Amino acid sequence: MKKFLAGAATLIILLYLLNTAYYTWGFYIDLHPETPVSFAVQVREKEIYMDSGSGFEPFHIRGVDMGAGIPGHFATDYAIDKETYMRWFGEIKAMGANTIRVYTLLGPAFYEAVYEYNAGNPDPLYIIHGVWVNDYVQNSHVDAYDDSFLDTFIKDCRTLVDVIHGRKKLNLGYSTSSASGSYTKDISSWVLGYILGVEWEDVTVAYTDQMQSDKSVYMGEYMYTSPEATPFEAMLAQTGDELIRYESDKYKQQRLVAFSNWPTTDPLSYPEEVLRLFMKCAQVDVEHILSTDKFLAGQFASYHVYAYYPDYLSYYESWKTQAVGRRWLEDGQYNTYGAYLDMLNQHHTMPVIISEYGVPTSRGIAQNDITKTRTQGYMSEKDQGQAIIDSYEDIKKAGCAGSIIFTWQDEWFKRTWNTMANVDLTKTPFWSDYQTNEQYFGLLSFDPGKEESICYTDGDVSEWSESDRILSNPDFDLYGKYDEKYIYLRIHGRFDFENEKLYIPVDVTPKTGSYYARAEGLRFERPADFLIILDGEENSRILVQERYDAFRAVFYENFGGENPFIHPPDKDSPEFVPVYLALQIGQVMDPLTDTHALQKFETGRLTYGNGNPDSEDFNSLSDFIIHGDDVEIRLPWQLLNFSNPSEMQIHDDYYEHFGIENLGIDSIYLGVGTEGSGRIAMGALDLEGWGRKVTSHERLKQSYYMIRDYWKQEDNAKNLK
Repeated sequence: MKKFLAGAATLIILLYLLNTAYYTWGFYIDLHPETPVSFAVQVREKEIYMDSGSGFEPFHIRGVDMGAGIPGHFATDYAIDKETYMRWFGEIKAMGANTIRVYTLLGPAFYEAVYEYNAGNPDPLYIIHGVWVNDYVQNSHVDAYDDSFLDTFIKDCRTLVDVIHGRKKLNLGYSTSSASGSYTKDISSWVLGYILGVEWEDVTVAYTDQMQSDKSVYMGEYMYTSPEATPFEAMLAQTGDELIRYESDKYKQQRLVAFSNWPTTDPLSYPEEVLRLFMKCAQVDVEHILSTDKFLAGQFASYHVYAYYPDYLSYYESWKTQAVGRRWLEDGQYNTYGAYLDMLNQHHTMPVIISEYGVPTSRGIAQNDITKTRTQGYMSEKDQGQAIIDSYEDIKKAGCAGSIIFTWQDEWFKRTWNTMANVDLTKTPFWSDYQTNEQYFGLLSFDPGKEESICYTDGDVSEWSESDRILSNPDFDLYGKYDEKYIYLRIHGRFDFENEKLYIPVDVTPKTGSYYARAEGLRFERPADFLIILDGEENSRILVQERYDAFRAVFYENFGGENPFIHPPDKDSPEFVPVYLALQIGQVMDPLTDTHALQKFETGRLTYGNGNPDSEDFNSLSDFIIHGDDVEIRLPWQLLNFSNPSEMQIHDDYYEHFGIENLGIDSIYLGVGTEGSGRIAMGALDLEGWGRKVTSHERLKQSYYMIRDYWKQEDNAKNLK
């Protein structure tokens, strides 16, 4: 009996070790080295071909990127369930897309949903899968040959191969950039290929090339480098070769391989002024990564390209005299976006896929493009749809083999360089920050409220009740409420909107503020920090008391001012100034330094329009509307210096803390009046945070339907030929 128990225990331990070695460690023995490798997708010159059962035919990638975030969660929570993915897949397919691109290893729910959606489906959704490189490693002190970079990169490639074949178990904490669990669904039939890496930091590339100058050669079984290759490119060749070898040996399959890239490290040649102005210090050229005859699927070039960043072609003239310039001269104006895509495509001998393009529907903005029709923010949902369609047409005209829209869903957790100092970055998933453009690239919106928002600024005041009243005076009634995205105000009373100005003082912080607005000649019952001025449809705005101006505290020196903390404004300064956002390098030259100066955008200007998505005249960027005797206003939280409204945290006094620190409050005070109102009375809007108890509901943006209709017309036109 003892021998039996010992034998059984030994067998269990052996089976456990074998299971762990195969499903967790990735150990395998190639028992059939003579078995030929299969492939269903292949590169042929500048096109991608697919065999879906009846032979190889051209396949044009028409895709959508998909992130991992939903309201109330960071991306690394991997909180999206299978049912949500299934619903999204149906909507993406109905829009006309044939491909989804994901950036990193997701939770098992994603792969289970892909399998369930595609199994037995004659018209499946295909996947292009990424392998992430940790931001902290790429921005650390090491080069790309460090174990924390290269070894981890290769390990993650092998892990992904096992995952798509449904043969992987990952323990919690396997990686900071991937999920964990048991991956048992084989989705390899629908995986077109891999995009390895991320948008490379130019300094990381340059540092690697400098520190590892003796490693510019790699000779692998499937990939090798040309004599022109750099050490960073050799590192990529090694990574790609290891991935192809692992999948070829273990699973007898191959699929497409690409390496992520973007304009910052593109392989094109530029005049000296562009290199200097943009500090362009590195190139990554996948033409230097060659394939042996054993790599049967092939390689494509992947680029993230947006019209607004960085528009190199706006800064030198010689390209306009070339053939590419003549092709992109449209109605007397050069299309620099299309011309740049054309140049990329001409550079490569392999298919070029634009794997990210798009614009955000945020109220906040970070950069303009040269024509201001495809900007990084302050784009309505209709503007977004048209910008994506225009970009898609440019991509096709340039001869690219496919494109992928960035992105499917809005993601509340994200940050942007010009607003990240203003918010608590540890709490971003718990509120919708309309001032941060990175949160609003999606075609799918998460609007606040479980089924509908608490208020729509559309002129219909039926959602307002007496419990929302803040104050009454002989001329006006003022109401207020809020949700995860806005503070809403309603003003009821008669005034001449065409000829009168309406003033709404707002007291946010107990630390500072003024009883008096000098330029406007107004007096307030409490020290106001903001002043909303309704002055017609074209000239309404919100001003901030200069002491509480976040732009001054963060960006004053960047715009030619002195250190803002040397001579701070008085706590009770009566000066109210416009509210600005800093913009990335733009078209304005600084004549003293011969460099491109920062620009700023008056984000405090208020847009008139209907804020109800169900209305025919819906304008997603609208801030206020007037209907009869009622005004409805919605103000994004960050515009009033809230750093984390989920816990009702605001900016503390910048000049006490030499920067932005948080201060908790439980109410703000607002008033309403005209020039003849005397001292404007103010009443309290009580505030209570919602913590992590976020409510939201999904809504397909107007841009979704525009793209769906466009692609449907494109398909119909093909079918008629």
